[in-house]
Amino acid sequence: MEHFTEQPGLTRFALLVFDYGAPIGFRLALNHPERITAIVSQNGNAYEEGLSTGFSPMQAYWQDPTAENRAALRGFLAAGTTRWQYVTGAHDESAVAPEAFTLDQALLDRPGLDEIQLDLFLDYQSNVALYPAIQAYFRAHQPPFLATWGKHDPFFLPPGAEAFRRDLPQAEIHLLDAGHFALETRGTEIAALVREFLDRHPS
Repeated sequence: MEHFTEQPGLTRFALLVFDYGAPIGFRLALNHPERITAIVSQNGNAYEEGLSTGFSPMQAYWQDPTAENRAALRGFLAAGTTRWQYVTGAHDESAVAPEAFTLDQALLDRPGLDEIQLDLFLDYQSNVALYPAIQAYFRAHQPPFLATWGKHDPFFLPPGAEAFRRDLPQAEIHLLDAGHFALETRGTEIAALVREFLDRHPS
């Protein structure tokens, strides 16, 4: 991603981070803090208190990466679980477009993708290990920060959003009536918040 930003000559830009993309974006900020004009986090976690008990099977795998603990995570890749991730916490389940989780599952079902996902689950512990460095970056550089957070996210809890204020006292935190994929049901509201925020903090 760093190489991608450099190809068009981006020297100043804002980040919008979400889920797996959050640690990628935060690494860009750690490597080049001078390039970051603002950060928007949509359920992009950087604090251990943001991790729900939904991470427990994954944490067990981190602590003991056996074949049994790896196999226990395969349920995360099932079609029912993918749909559950999209609709859980949504204020109106019918507002979630079924093609969203259907396409996700079609991609997950490609040959070999299950093993790649399980490898990513194991590697995710490296992101949690990086949390102290990310928090130190926040304290040192104080980037303008907006959190638009689905407060019913079964994986990344509201305390994870609220924790940003510990290191970024001026952080703007919005806890929305939505789940993990908040854009699916609160896209218009989030877009308005992001637009207004970036108007005040242009790149």
